[in-house]
Amino acid sequence: MGSATRWARETFGEVAGELADIVPACLARAHERARNGQEGVHTQTLEAYGHGLHAVQYEELASGLESYGNPVRLQGRTVVIVRSNVIFPFRYAKRDVPVTAARLRRATGFRAELIRRHGPEPMQQEFDLGLDEIEDVEPRLGLEMLPEDVGLVLVAYACSMRQGVLRIEWGSAELRKEDRYLIWHHHEALGPGKH
Repeated sequence: MGSATRWARETFGEVAGELADIVPACLARAHERARNGQEGVHTQTLEAYGHGLHAVQYEELASGLESYGNPVRLQGRTVVIVRSNVIFPFRYAKRDVPVTAARLRRATGFRAELIRRHGPEPMQQEFDLGLDEIEDVEPRLGLEMLPEDVGLVLVAYACSMRQGVLRIEWGSAELRKEDRYLIWHHHEALGPGKH
């Protein structure tokens, strides 16, 4: 099995090297399944690929990681908690761009709230201008299934139907609400062709 970095060993212990090999293999299988689905429906748009990849990324990671941790259902998808960290996939681009360019489409919703609740503490606190803000009345979004002390490891990847998985990194990030960019506290490349 692969070698693990210091961060990965501190995060995942003795299974870090195995996880560093398994995660890229799972995402490669997810891409293949999504591409096969797209080719099967013969549409002119890539909707089948995009929707298929979104669904199968969770299935492949859950299958590959289930023996290393505890599976949990979140919004109809299975994710795995390994050593008090939920491993969560995020396709951030369709072309090979650095993970530091990753941003969410929306500043609200499940993924944004997951990052806020289980990601690292923000490096810079928001300014308190003394104005009363309207509190988000967002439903709990199913996050009550995760214990409060569980951390979040994002598996951010760039992938396209024609080129496959271009870049994979994992690490911890906070969400900057004003522009939806991820501010990485730590990230490192996974898989072959590490950048």
